[in-house]
Amino acid sequence: MAGIINSESQSQKPRVILAATGSVASVKFEILCRSFCEWAEVKAVITKSSLHFIKKSSLPNEVIVLTDDDEWSSWNKLGDGVLHIELRKWADLMVIAPLSANTLAKMAGGLCDNLLTCIVRAWDYNKPLYVAPAMNTVMWNNPFTKLHLDTIAKLGVSVIDPITKKLACGDFGNGAMAEPNVIFNNVRCSHSNRVPPQQ
Repeated sequence: MAGIINSESQSQKPRVILAATGSVASVKFEILCRSFCEWAEVKAVITKSSLHFIKKSSLPNEVIVLTDDDEWSSWNKLGDGVLHIELRKWADLMVIAPLSANTLAKMAGGLCDNLLTCIVRAWDYNKPLYVAPAMNTVMWNNPFTKLHLDTIAKLGVSVIDPITKKLACGDFGNGAMAEPNVIFNNVRCSHSNRVPPQQ
């Protein structure tokens, strides 16, 4: 666990968890990681489904990449740290981009069946949590999506809205993930203007 979470780091950079879920927009995760690495100390959490679109070897060398397997392999006995709790303590903020319809529904329902959703369930909502949804237009327009977005908004989650364009499936419409530079600039500006919570 010590090799994964170094709470003694002297870096003055923000500590950011970048997470990717099972959307084809995960092909842009490498670009997102490289943008954030110029500004922050980054750990990447990627779901099993996102591995269909992400090559771990393509991510920046300084980024520790974590999957569901790490959640279990990092714990051996009572007294050992629990990865999703340690990550929650370590991070100053978290960004989930892309956020799939499936993981959005899990967040809204409080499910915690993988490393990412366990972090979300344990999250301290005094810290920022940003999501950038990505899904087909029909899924984006489904009434469940608004219900789920409203639910996570009540927790204090900030949504970076998707954009309208030709989607990977060939359809044209709203639901494409915001571009990585837009996500990065949104998070960085929000963090710079953030007033720390009262202790």
